[in-house]
Amino acid sequence: MDLEVRGEIFMSKSSFNKANLQRLDNGEEEFKNPRNAAAGSVRQLDSKVASKRNLDMFIYSVIDPESHGISKHSEALEFARKLGFKINPYSRLCKNIDEVIDFINEYTPKRDKLKYDIDGIVIKVNEIDKYTKIGYTAKSPKWAIAYKFPAEEVVTKINSITFQVGRTGQITPVANLNPVIVQGSTVSRATLHNEDYVIEKDIRENDYVVIKKAGDIIPEVVRVIIDRRESENTVFKMIESCPVCESKLSRKDGEADHYCLNPFCDAKQIESLIHFASRKAMNIEGLGDRIIEQFYNDGLLNSIMDIYNLKNKYSDLIVKEGFGIKSIDKLVENIEKSKTNNLEKLLFGFGIRHVGEKVSKVIASNYPNIEDLFTATFEELIDINEIGDVIAKSIIDFFRDEDTRKLVNELKEIGMNLEYTSNISLKEEFTDKTFVLTGKLEIYKRSEAKNLIESLGGKVSGSVSSKTDYVVAGSDAGSKLTKAIELGVKVISEGEFKDLLDR
Repeated sequence: MDLEVRGEIFMSKSSFNKANLQRLDNGEEEFKNPRNAAAGSVRQLDSKVASKRNLDMFIYSVIDPESHGISKHSEALEFARKLGFKINPYSRLCKNIDEVIDFINEYTPKRDKLKYDIDGIVIKVNEIDKYTKIGYTAKSPKWAIAYKFPAEEVVTKINSITFQVGRTGQITPVANLNPVIVQGSTVSRATLHNEDYVIEKDIRENDYVVIKKAGDIIPEVVRVIIDRRESENTVFKMIESCPVCESKLSRKDGEADHYCLNPFCDAKQIESLIHFASRKAMNIEGLGDRIIEQFYNDGLLNSIMDIYNLKNKYSDLIVKEGFGIKSIDKLVENIEKSKTNNLEKLLFGFGIRHVGEKVSKVIASNYPNIEDLFTATFEELIDINEIGDVIAKSIIDFFRDEDTRKLVNELKEIGMNLEYTSNISLKEEFTDKTFVLTGKLEIYKRSEAKNLIESLGGKVSGSVSSKTDYVVAGSDAGSKLTKAIELGVKVISEGEFKDLLDR
C-alpha cells in the first residue's frame, strides 16, 4: 500500500540557540531566525550538516485519505500518529466556531511559551468529502484558513524617504530606517505605499515610527510617535518627476498612485526584464535581479528580445567577472528552454497592467493563439469570468499597440511558443461528467484515477448527489454506493471504468 504524508520541518528554539552557539564558536554569522535556519538546513547538499542541526517535523495531512478508509481530517492525523509519525500535540477538534475562537484566545498568549515559533493557527474543515465542494483558489484550498497572530511592532527612526520605480512605472515612497530586528530579521526599509498614505499618517523624515511586517512579510510603517518628533521635521511632499529619468509624473483622477509614463525609463526597463525572467513568468533560471541589472547597465540587455539574443554575445559574457563557461552555457540553455513555455507564462511575463498570473491563464485558455488577442473585442473579453472592464481595456490597449505586435512577430521568428496547450484531452464519455470514487480500487490508485478523469475533461467529487453522473465502486464500497443506488445514479465497477478509458 502506498502512503504519502505532508507536513512541516522546523527548528525548535533550543536547537536554534544551540546552532547559533556553534556558529559563533566557528566564527560564522548567526542565523537570523529558526524558520530561515530550518529552510537553509534542508537545502544543505551535505546531509551530515543538516543532521547536526536537530531539525524536527510535524505531519499535517495524509494524501488521498479515502483510499485508506479515512473520511475525516482528525482521523487522518490519528492514523499517521499510530504509524509513528509526529503529530502536533496541541491539535484540537472543535465542534463550532465558538470553540475555534476559544482555542485561538487560549493559545495567543501561550505562543511564546511553546518550544518552537508560530505565527498563527490553521483552521481546517474536518469532513474530507466536503473539500471538493468547498473548492480551491489558484494557490490554496478554501477549506483551510490561517488565523495570523497580531504582527510584532517595533520602534525605529526614518532617516530618509526615497522613491522606487516599479516595472509599470508606479512610484512608491520608501522609508529608509535605522536597522531594527522585526520577527527575527533585520529591517532597514519599509514601503510607504503612496502619497495619500504618507499624508494621512503624517509621516516625515527623521520621525520615530512604529513598524511591523504586513502579513508577516512586507515591512510597513504603522504610525508616527508624535511625542518624539523634532519641530524641524519637514512635512512630506510628493516628487513631481521620476527619480530615474526625470520625466514628469502622472496621477489619474480616482487613483492613489503616481506613474512615470516614459517607456524608455531605465528603472522601468530593468524591473520589466526582471519580471519577465522571474519564476512565475518565463522562469529563466540564472537570470536573476542582480544579473539583469548588471547586463542592462553594461548594454547587453535592453529589451525582451535582447534576452534571446544573449547567445550571440558569448564573447562579451565570457570576459565578465564571475561568469565561467559552464554558467554561461547553462544560462543560454535555460533561455532557449523558456521558448517552449505555455502561452500563459508569456502573457504574464509581458507585465500587462492588471493582468496577474491567474488571469493570464484565463486569457490563454480563451485565446489559445496569441494572435487571436490582436482582434479581441471589449465585449468578448468582459464576457469571460475573471475579466472585468479594467482588465479588458488593459488587454486591448496592450495588443493594439504597434510595439507589442512587432515584439510578438519577432518572438515568433525565433521559435517562441505562442499557443496555449491545455493538459485536458477531451473525451466524450468524460467531458463535463462528475465522477465519485468509492471503495478500494485495485487497478488504479485513487489519485491516479482522479487525474485520469480530470485529464479527459471530467470532474471528481467527494460526495454523491443527483448531479453525479458516475459512481466508480471498488470493493468494500460503503455509504456512497448506498446513496448512489437511492438516487438512481449510474454505478460502474473499476473494470467498467477502465473500459470507458480504453474506448
